[in-house]
Amino acid sequence: MDYSPYFNPPIETMSREEIRSLQSASLRRVVRHCMNSEFYRKKFSELGITPDDIKSVDDLRKLPFTSKEDLRENYPFGLSCVPLKDCVRLHSSSGTTGNPTVVLHTQKDLDDWAEAVARCLWMVGSRPEDVFQNSAGYGMFTAGLGFQYGAEKVGMLTVPAAAGNTTRQIKFIKDFGTTVLHAIPSYASRIYEVMKAEGVDPVRDTKLRVLCIGAEPHSEQQRKRIEEDLGVKAYNSYGISEMMGPGVAFECQCQNGLHIWEDYFIVEIINPDTLEPVPEGELGELVITTLKREAMPLLRYRTRDLTRIIPGECPCGRHHLRLSRLQGRSDDMIILKGVNIFPIQVEKILLGFEELGTDFLITLENKESNDTMTVEVELKGLFTDDYRKLQALQKEITRRLKDEILVTPEVRIVPKGTLAASDEKKAVRVRDLRKNY
Repeated sequence: MDYSPYFNPPIETMSREEIRSLQSASLRRVVRHCMNSEFYRKKFSELGITPDDIKSVDDLRKLPFTSKEDLRENYPFGLSCVPLKDCVRLHSSSGTTGNPTVVLHTQKDLDDWAEAVARCLWMVGSRPEDVFQNSAGYGMFTAGLGFQYGAEKVGMLTVPAAAGNTTRQIKFIKDFGTTVLHAIPSYASRIYEVMKAEGVDPVRDTKLRVLCIGAEPHSEQQRKRIEEDLGVKAYNSYGISEMMGPGVAFECQCQNGLHIWEDYFIVEIINPDTLEPVPEGELGELVITTLKREAMPLLRYRTRDLTRIIPGECPCGRHHLRLSRLQGRSDDMIILKGVNIFPIQVEKILLGFEELGTDFLITLENKESNDTMTVEVELKGLFTDDYRKLQALQKEITRRLKDEILVTPEVRIVPKGTLAASDEKKAVRVRDLRKNY
């Protein structure tokens, strides 16, 4: 069957002028809607502005920034713009000091989210005849349900395999004829390693052809290696739970940047220190304003992700702006196995043990295509040679860290003075030795 190359042709092929006109109208509407939030009413009052001051995208810089800290300080529903009875779902991320960031959704928000993900999946060649397998976790983690509903909207047969159990993942890929797979890069490499160990040739023994990757830092070299290993085309994706999750931006089949859906979002690239816009094509912090969200619209949200706008047109025919692959963070957040982790989360847990000192070191490494975290922490007093006591302490630290950061680190307890700074410089808390970062 012949299909259009676009899931939603009128939107995906809009000209730059049409996109800008649509954004201006949507911005005026969303700003007025934000006045249903006490948080934004207060922000506007402090700045001495009203919704009438926002007439087009040109007025965007008059609006206040919104941060992750704002969401935490107004936990759980302080930024909501609709009554809770009109919301049908929430997602949340782990918090750095106890409070997570909570994002509410109405049914329309979920429908719009499914549409955005469907566009992304269609853009990389997914069609109703395909079988889609999702190896992301379901629950509060947005990638599971986000990809699930987008794949269903495309019309694919979906396999909600969820995370882990690689042998079962491979069995599903073979038995169900999976053609489109979603996996974080390190796990895609892990799938290949287990296939090789089990004597499975991904080209000969499976029907895989499309892989959707994202959620953790990876290099172009790693993407190419995954493509060669699995015999697929691997497409980069970008999502952030404060926006919706997956579906914010995605590569097309040209693989030359991630198209961001500008009927959903206005994007800015700013200098994270001066907060001023940078020239097009220069690296800076990505700032996003939502244009369609009902439950919890966000104005000028600082993602802390570093990227740039790719100048010029894309041969695919879509005129929505393209972002380069992310170059890192403007804060100290760690991304490990698709999970966002802050060093202060680790510190908070370690300080809860009276046996431990204040010095610790997080080391991130890539071992056999698998990202790992090691946490070294000093004892407060003299080092004990009581092996059973140290083992019990190490086990309890590991358990509490896993509960807080949602991944299991390797914990090493070391003698006092091992990790202390040798001069007056700030202590190093994180060493990222991953080759793909």
